[in-house]
Amino acid sequence: MSLDPELINDCVHCGFCLPTCPTYALWGEEMDSPRGRIHLMKQHVEGTPMTPEMAGHFDACLGCMACVTACPSGVRYDRLIEQTRVEVERQHVREPRERAVRGLVFSLFPYPRRLRLLRPGMWLAERLAPFLGRANPSLGAMAALAPRVEHRQRLPRVVRARGERRAVVGMLTGCVQGEFFPQVNAATARVLSLEGCDVVIPRGQGCCGALSVHSGLDGQARRLASRTVRVFERAGVDTVVVNAAGCGSSMKEYAELLGREPGFRVMDLSEYLAELGPVAKRHPLPVTVAYHDACHLAHAQGVRSQPRELLGAIPELELREIPESAICCGSAGTYNLLQPQAARDLGDRKAKAVGTTGAELLVSANPGCTMQIAAAMRRGGAEIRVAHTAEVLDASLRGVSL
Repeated sequence: MSLDPELINDCVHCGFCLPTCPTYALWGEEMDSPRGRIHLMKQHVEGTPMTPEMAGHFDACLGCMACVTACPSGVRYDRLIEQTRVEVERQHVREPRERAVRGLVFSLFPYPRRLRLLRPGMWLAERLAPFLGRANPSLGAMAALAPRVEHRQRLPRVVRARGERRAVVGMLTGCVQGEFFPQVNAATARVLSLEGCDVVIPRGQGCCGALSVHSGLDGQARRLASRTVRVFERAGVDTVVVNAAGCGSSMKEYAELLGREPGFRVMDLSEYLAELGPVAKRHPLPVTVAYHDACHLAHAQGVRSQPRELLGAIPELELREIPESAICCGSAGTYNLLQPQAARDLGDRKAKAVGTTGAELLVSANPGCTMQIAAAMRRGGAEIRVAHTAEVLDASLRGVSL
């Protein structure tokens, strides 16, 4: 994969992207804006070597795609930054310390079995974070972000529809979602079942490749994506439902990554439920909810109204909007581990915005966002309960409290 000059030339440098870019909002530097980075891409295509400074500006990009939403010229910055990151990984020689951190992250997070080994010690992570942070900021961030993990919940290979069967769907369990938020997968399967779906959950899924795609690790991304496609094609489903925004975004672009369309369509849970339409009864949930737009759901997939419609249809639930909802929380896949200070600043900004809503519950559709905002709220001394859209729907459909 190499940089496409035609995509670069689509940018007319109008500046509509500037106010939407989180790093430009933080630092006000032109080269840390989308159009500034596109200028650097153009320089590189025209022969300028990949300097450490240039690589640093590309590394600082969150890949949140807010600029794609804002761009009036339809510039495919999403494709450009992914192509550029492959170039960075091929040409830029990182410092040993940085290589070690990245090696740890990408040999750990895309592999559910390895993540599972961390679970017994997760309760210590928050206490250890200050000490690890002094040794290495990325290790400190990793410990501070660690969620309080519930007991592992093994799901059967098929969860049958309750009542009349309306559809058959596959379900991605994911790596971080499956190991750190097993209750979200269980809630997702129950909601789909209660809405009349047979839910097929094939064994051997692993990571979908999203973290690798977003970080320029092209070979690893293709391997993981190919395995995911094989697993779901063998399962014989025509729709795969995904409950993690970053995973869904990458899976929807498998054709570009792998050079062929997979034998199934990919839909976010809220997107699928909105299309399917409700049949199960909603019981009241008297709670005030702040809904957070995960960037890879709102910007990359264009899924904004569906989660709000689903939450808004629950009796007695009050939905509150978060100011600056289009600005990234700083999670962005592995960004909060590899760029911890910038991520912390954005997390603190998002936590303040969430705090202004006065909501009792923060709802998000991405595990990274959930960990990032929860950690930032704890730092600010204003803890808030967090839940996935699936968990809220599950509680309403079953008539239980959150």
